[in-house]
Amino acid sequence: METPSILIVEDETVTRTTLRHLFEAEGYQVDEASDGEEMHQKLLANKDVDLVIMDINLPGKNGLLLARELREEKDIALIFLTGRDNEVDKILGLEIGADDYITKPFNPRELTIRARNLLTRTMADEKAEGDDDVSEYLFSGWRLDVNSRTLNSPTGDSFKLPRSEYRALEMFIQQPGKILTRADLLMRMTGRELRPNDRTVDVTIRRIRKHFESEPSSAEIISTIHGEGYRFTGELE
Repeated sequence: METPSILIVEDETVTRTTLRHLFEAEGYQVDEASDGEEMHQKLLANKDVDLVIMDINLPGKNGLLLARELREEKDIALIFLTGRDNEVDKILGLEIGADDYITKPFNPRELTIRARNLLTRTMADEKAEGDDDVSEYLFSGWRLDVNSRTLNSPTGDSFKLPRSEYRALEMFIQQPGKILTRADLLMRMTGRELRPNDRTVDVTIRRIRKHFESEPSSAEIISTIHGEGYRFTGELE
């Protein structure tokens, strides 16, 4: 298996160098950028970047804007690493499609573990796309395309799902009627354990529901089970 490639987008030289040495010591190929313009240049030069670790508070375009641009262009794993311990920023980052969010000062071991878990799941997803006999899931008039991770509505609208939304929705479909806890879903989505006040799962479920709400006639497909988690209530076809 090829060595995963990581791009660090961070304007603080010391932090950027520290991150580079940290991941190179773990055996990864690492490149770096100090702002959005350099990030785009690096991504054009290297088509095989597997993970972007990006600060939010960057000069010029901030990380949230860059993440939106990144999601429109490429399907790359994304972790926000930032000193802004702001709940609104975290929610915005997740809504844009970030896979994970870590606040400075960070624990080096925790960061490398999260990055490794995310890369493991990303590469497993890519392998499964070629190996899995299932090419689509049909439920309640909707179609989820496995290879493109596209959700298609009964009236023909299409939604390209970020990796976290796809993993959560696929988990629901594969276990219809079963109550899935936030801990179950977060482990499937990111490979990490649930912590107090972690809103990652709730934000992801809210985004999935917005797709379904685009069809006013659609019955409820993901139900909230208060105090326990969520349950898939769609009808599989």
